[in-house]
Amino acid sequence: MFSQDLCQDGPVTTEISDGRLLRGARARQTIARHAVDLASFDGLTAMSIGRVASALGVSKSGVQTLFGTKENLQLAAVETAREAFLDAVVRPAKDTEPGVARLRALLEQWIRYVTVPLFPGGCFRAANLAEFDSKPGPVRDALVRDQRDWQELLAAQFRHAVEAGEIQELDPELAAFQLDAVLCAANTALRLGDDTAVTKVRRVVDGLLRPAGS
Repeated sequence: MFSQDLCQDGPVTTEISDGRLLRGARARQTIARHAVDLASFDGLTAMSIGRVASALGVSKSGVQTLFGTKENLQLAAVETAREAFLDAVVRPAKDTEPGVARLRALLEQWIRYVTVPLFPGGCFRAANLAEFDSKPGPVRDALVRDQRDWQELLAAQFRHAVEAGEIQELDPELAAFQLDAVLCAANTALRLGDDTAVTKVRRVVDGLLRPAGS
């Protein structure tokens, strides 16, 4: 869950002493990260071992040796995108107080994540969920888990804010669903050149975080 990742500075790794294994691990990371960039543009379905290999200027057989199948490459891309999202959005907010302060920190990090942007096609999750919502299998499961964890993290902050008396009474799960939907819509709007999208997101958040008693 994303909430557990707030307590970590990054993914836990073990030392790899064998030079060949280390090179293989680095190659996997490089290929998976490039696959994320391609999939943020054209989606995971359009991505292939051959296309990734061609874009990187490496052999198709080399990529196939590291990942085996297209599905394994897709799953590696989902996990790599998840870790990048954690590093860019979730972990930077870990030192803020739970509740309103953390929600606003997460929002500002998310805005930076899509406006810089971290991936050339914008939000990786938003770009790929619609592709797999009706396609059962491991890739869909990984994307759904990612989406669920993000919404649960948002809901936990809304819940804390309500219980602490920071904001008006609301349904935390519904508020998280609404905010996530707005962020997905804003990602699309930004890709289409809507310069007002970020302002609209902040206005929606201000409405959701209306102080108790207001």
